[in-house]
Amino acid sequence: MCGIVGYVGDKDAGRVLMEGLKRLEYRGYDSAGIATINGQGLDIRRCKGKLYALECELRERPTTGAIGIGHTRWATHGRPSEQNAHPHRVGDVAVAHNGIIENYAALKKELIAAGSVFASETDTEVIAHLLDLYLRQGADFETALRRTMARLQGTYAIVALSAREPGLLLAAKAASPLILGLGEGENMVASDVPAIINLTRRVIVLEDFEYAVLTRDAVQIKTINGAPVTRPVKEVQWTPAMAEKGGYKHFMLKEIFEQPRALAETLAGRVFPDLGAVDFEDWKLTPADFRRFERAAIVACGTAWHAGLAGRYMIERLARAPVTVDIASEFRYRDPLVGPETLLILISQSGETADTLAALDEGKRRGCTVLSICNVMDSSIVRKSDEVLYTRAGPEIGVASTKAFTCQLLALYLVALYWARARETLGAEAVGRKLEAALHVPALVEEALKMNDQVQAVSRRFYKQPGFFFLGRGINFPVALEGALKLKEISYIHAEGYPAGELKHGPIALVDERMPVVVLATRNAMFEKVLSNLEEVAAREGKIIALVNPGDEDRVRDRAAEIITVPETEPELEPILLAIPLQLLAYHVAVLNGTDVDQPRNLAKSVTVE
Repeated sequence: MCGIVGYVGDKDAGRVLMEGLKRLEYRGYDSAGIATINGQGLDIRRCKGKLYALECELRERPTTGAIGIGHTRWATHGRPSEQNAHPHRVGDVAVAHNGIIENYAALKKELIAAGSVFASETDTEVIAHLLDLYLRQGADFETALRRTMARLQGTYAIVALSAREPGLLLAAKAASPLILGLGEGENMVASDVPAIINLTRRVIVLEDFEYAVLTRDAVQIKTINGAPVTRPVKEVQWTPAMAEKGGYKHFMLKEIFEQPRALAETLAGRVFPDLGAVDFEDWKLTPADFRRFERAAIVACGTAWHAGLAGRYMIERLARAPVTVDIASEFRYRDPLVGPETLLILISQSGETADTLAALDEGKRRGCTVLSICNVMDSSIVRKSDEVLYTRAGPEIGVASTKAFTCQLLALYLVALYWARARETLGAEAVGRKLEAALHVPALVEEALKMNDQVQAVSRRFYKQPGFFFLGRGINFPVALEGALKLKEISYIHAEGYPAGELKHGPIALVDERMPVVVLATRNAMFEKVLSNLEEVAAREGKIIALVNPGDEDRVRDRAAEIITVPETEPELEPILLAIPLQLLAYHVAVLNGTDVDQPRNLAKSVTVE
């Protein structure tokens, strides 16, 4: 949610900021703005809507200056409008902010009583007013920021400028991500790596209740009390090209086709079929730790939650350890029965999901060991976890997750096999066979992607329908949920995923000759059961889109309107291969309906507020 960019150096700050904001469009936003400092003081441009509107404004009224801040806003406090767009200006101060200031109402009341006049409906404006107040009372800009941080309750990533100290860019953080980028004669701050990857790959992650003082020649990090902090510089492995479309029409389509590489990267150096072993490099957790754990609790949101549901089947089936799966926003409110005997597995593409972070804190408070499955190095969840398994999917720009999902599934499969070896529920030979199957997955996904033209043709047949059902059983039920989510996210068509056995318990009332029903009917232990459910749909004249393995087409030919053949693999790996045609179906239906595929309405890539 929201995007922040700050720059100080020798370049045209306005151009740098606009480029950075474009690279953060995937985070979701409804307004945007930039502020720079030139010889006359602060210069601010803000617009409701997409960045194109801000670009038009800048063409008509260009900004100047080599220092500035930029922001894309996803509305929390106050409706989307130019008035509520960031940066907010009060006196000589301009501020952009991600997060939620929980005590803003009390602060606003206090500031109004002291003479402040507010121009927006946002919580952010109290930050600008506090900074301005402390500056007018005689504090320097850095001291004003420290005093402001001490007054704020909630979450924030703040960047601020003051015309009184025009060479200084300040940034502060509490439970909302900020990274610092180090260049030669220039320095940057951003909410995410893609915003600055074209300028530098050398970064420092700002921690909670720290702030940074940036000039063109130096970056200083300090605690809220002003004590200096020394932290090593990290080299980002992503390249600028990885965050570009590479000739694809949309980031989502590019990322769907990147899955063979991403899955291969997730496996690289971790699987040894000849030894029947999984090796997670520098893990501190050992097989003895996994023998100690009595259960797992998987916690995630959205698509990652669907991966967690499939992970439950994997861990319980292979490692024979009981697993619960919670939506992160519910976990800490249900008084969960977890403790030192529990492995808490958190799944998050960004590593910044606010509800998952809150679940992490709750799990830690109860004594859990925390393993995070994440795609972003040194993200907040990663830094707080006891152990991390990176998915190595690379930057995922499209809001609707694709390659991150399949890499999460593969990572959970490896965790299940590692645990199975530790608990000796599977021997080396059996694990070796499972790992050999995993090594074939990237090539099988490559094969599955060849059905793109067929799925596009299926999409043309059904894209005008007002609703879809997705049915699966066993480990493929979570894939049905994910297929429905993908379709509704980007095409705005109502879609529901169900366990196929539940069809007769209510949903079948909606099935008629107008209803497309996607049935996941691969050849596993539930195959015959799913075929029976398929017959139930056919009896009500539902339009069946059947996903089957090679050789099973004749089993459904008389009942299905469309048949999509998916490569065969181990049952625990089926969700990865089934996800591919469902992602392509959602993509092509959305394109045919003319929706904004990469930035669907009302959605954000990283949900960094509760």
